[in-house]
Amino acid sequence: MTDSVLCLSVNPYETRVALRENGRLVSYRAERHRSSSAVGNLYKGRVTRVLPGMQAAFVDIGLRRDAFLYVREAGGILEDYTDLFGATDGGELDLSGSEIGDLLRPGQEVLVQVVKDPLGTKGARLTTHITLPGRFLVFLPTVRQTGVSRRITDADERSRLRELVDGFDGPGGWIVRTAGELQGDAELLADRDELVRRWARIQSQAERSSAPSLVHRELSPALRAVRDLVTSSVGEVWVDDEESFQEILEFLEHSDPALVSRVQLFRQATDVMAAFGIDRELEKAMRPKVWLKSGGYLVVNPTEALVAIDVNTGKFVGSTSLEDTVYRINLEAVKEIARQLRLRDLGGIIVVDFIDMENLDNRRALYDALAAELARDPARTQLLPMSDIGLVQLTRKRTRPSLDRTLSRECPYCHGSGRIKALSTVCLEIRRELIAVAEREPESQVSLVVHPEVSHYLQGPYREVLRELEEIHGLQTILRENPLFHQEQFEIEG
Repeated sequence: MTDSVLCLSVNPYETRVALRENGRLVSYRAERHRSSSAVGNLYKGRVTRVLPGMQAAFVDIGLRRDAFLYVREAGGILEDYTDLFGATDGGELDLSGSEIGDLLRPGQEVLVQVVKDPLGTKGARLTTHITLPGRFLVFLPTVRQTGVSRRITDADERSRLRELVDGFDGPGGWIVRTAGELQGDAELLADRDELVRRWARIQSQAERSSAPSLVHRELSPALRAVRDLVTSSVGEVWVDDEESFQEILEFLEHSDPALVSRVQLFRQATDVMAAFGIDRELEKAMRPKVWLKSGGYLVVNPTEALVAIDVNTGKFVGSTSLEDTVYRINLEAVKEIARQLRLRDLGGIIVVDFIDMENLDNRRALYDALAAELARDPARTQLLPMSDIGLVQLTRKRTRPSLDRTLSRECPYCHGSGRIKALSTVCLEIRRELIAVAEREPESQVSLVVHPEVSHYLQGPYREVLRELEEIHGLQTILRENPLFHQEQFEIEG
């Protein structure tokens, strides 16, 4: 039996999904029902603009903003959708040398799938290379390709599964999911037949639909979590909503009956997330500093361009040599870094600044340990060699907003910078503004409205500013407070 536990909390406003491994939270998703994810949905869209300079096109799929389709994701129209929508001449084409204008034109209708939700000012990302995930398999209707999940490591099992999917008849490709490990041929074939039928229904729906329109909707967040996360390694699934509980039981009875007994209804009055300590762990995951058991710590700092992770010795001083101390902290940090990447859903370019080590064997061992931890991550990662100064660069595929973007918003005070002007800086800015007023209007009186904190500073450490203005510049200032002001905000009323 495994220590992995999946918790599902469902209410009319959101679905929360948390996965714990060995007693620690490793993955968390929250989907608000008013802004549900569109990832996995299939749409019949209409091309609105073709951008040769960016080798991409904008496609109207019925969302608030037009979605974005890159040329490398547009090749699916050549095989399956030409007859359906009359797009371009069929046939094979090497997209590496293709122009977006060779594939798409304004007004053209295409069947597309959302691979990334809209983020900020960016529209959704699309592909024409459709993927239909089942319980054990993924069907790729537009490409001829087979594969086995990299998380299935047993060589004999990988060989068996690949031989099975290589023998599937008909067009399209197949990938065996992690949940397909140790499944019998009958279960895998049944999953294949269901996916083929689903694709036929989607094609039929697309023929009858006019663009823009939704052709196929992904499973509900709860069922999607069960399909994607519940494998033989998950010992318990707790659900706190009876309707979702019944829905999950029906889903598993049809697709994987052996796991039905692991699903349990959480009947306590408290929230399932609170009962399992998930909320407490999320609070920690929102902080930049992550403490290690040894006393060292990480600092996780997402920026616009990349994510920087810094490893520090903190309170840990070791007992032998400096090299040994540093190596032990770095090695402990590796597991926590891999966990934080999954938990926070961090993607894009990630730079890890390990504590510098002189011993080359220690460096190699640290790099190998990081590679092994990242291999367990469901998201695709690419790891580059460690630099001479201990920096490791990697990329991690981003498919949804990070935990930080999901649970928080930009600070209205600092606007995302993490800092605001010092009170002394604000006081000196006020001084410059008032001197300019005094030069324009000598011997005048003004009212200065500031935040209470600034007011206290002007009456305390910077009280000489107002005295200087009156005695030297002849400007009499009446100080007023407005607690609704931003600390950097002030107004001068003549």
